[in-house]
Amino acid sequence: MFDLIRTAIPVFVLLLAVEAASYYLLPEDDELGYDRRDTATSLSMGIGNVIVNLGWKLVVLATYAGLFLLAPWELPADNPWTWVALFFLDDFVYYWYHRTHHTVRVLWASHVVHHSSEYFNLSTALRQPWTPMSSLPYWMPLALLGFSPWMILLQQSISLVYQFFIHTERIDRMWRPIELVFNTPSHHRVHHGSNQQYLDRNYAGILIVWDRLFGTFEAEGERVRYGLTKNVDSFNPVRVAFHEWTAIWRDVRSARTWRERLGYTVGHPGWTPSAPAASPAANRSMA
Repeated sequence: MFDLIRTAIPVFVLLLAVEAASYYLLPEDDELGYDRRDTATSLSMGIGNVIVNLGWKLVVLATYAGLFLLAPWELPADNPWTWVALFFLDDFVYYWYHRTHHTVRVLWASHVVHHSSEYFNLSTALRQPWTPMSSLPYWMPLALLGFSPWMILLQQSISLVYQFFIHTERIDRMWRPIELVFNTPSHHRVHHGSNQQYLDRNYAGILIVWDRLFGTFEAEGERVRYGLTKNVDSFNPVRVAFHEWTAIWRDVRSARTWRERLGYTVGHPGWTPSAPAASPAANRSMA
C-alpha cells in the first residue's frame, strides 16, 4: 500500500536543511533555531518511529480490515463527498486522540516524546514516539462506518504531513481567515509551550475550529517557552522514548493502595494522592 509518510521523508529532510540554513542567512534574535544534539535526537526518534511502524502498521491495517468487514455498507472511494466526510471525521478524531494523550498519564507517556524538545523547528515534527500503539482505538469507528482501511491510513498520513509544516518559528501569523479556521505555526507554537497559559491548549490537527468549539484554544501572546515543565535534560533517544514509562513504573511500585496505582496510571500527568484534582499546570510536571 502507498505510504505517504515514507514517500515524503526526502522532502522533510530537504526542507529541514533549508530551514536550518535560513537561520544562518537570516538570523532572528527571538528565534532559537537549531541545536546539533537536539536535532540528532529528533531525527533518531523519527527513524525509530518509522522502524516500529513497519510492523505495527500491519496490525493496524489488519484491525481496520476486520472491522471494515463488519460495516453495514462500503462508502465509495470515487465519491468526493466520502473524502470530505473522512477529512472532517479524521480531524475530529485526531483532536480527541491528541487531547486525551495530554490528560491521561499512560497515554501521555507515549506522546510526551514529541514535546520533549526545548526547540521548535521542522526537526521537532520528526520527534515521534516509539510506542504508537495507543492510537489504534481512536480510528476504529471509521472502519465500522464503512471507510476503507487504505482511505483511513491515507487521510491520517495527509494530516501528519500537514502538521510537519506548522513546526516552525520562521512563519509568524498568517492571513486572519486562515488563522481562524486552520492550525498554523502560531497556534502550534502555543501547543508546544510550557508557559502556564499555554499548557494543554490547541490540540488541533488541521482545523483549529475544534479547539475553538471545545474551549481549548489559546492565541499566541507572550514569547513561547518550549519543552516540558520539567525537562528531560537528556539527548539520549532511549531515555527520551521511555523516561515517562519508567516514572510511571516507579510511582506504581511505591503506591500504597489500588486507588493510588490507578491515579498514577490513568489520572492526569502529575497526579499525586494529595492532589486528587490536578491543575492543567501539573499535566507535564511528571515528564
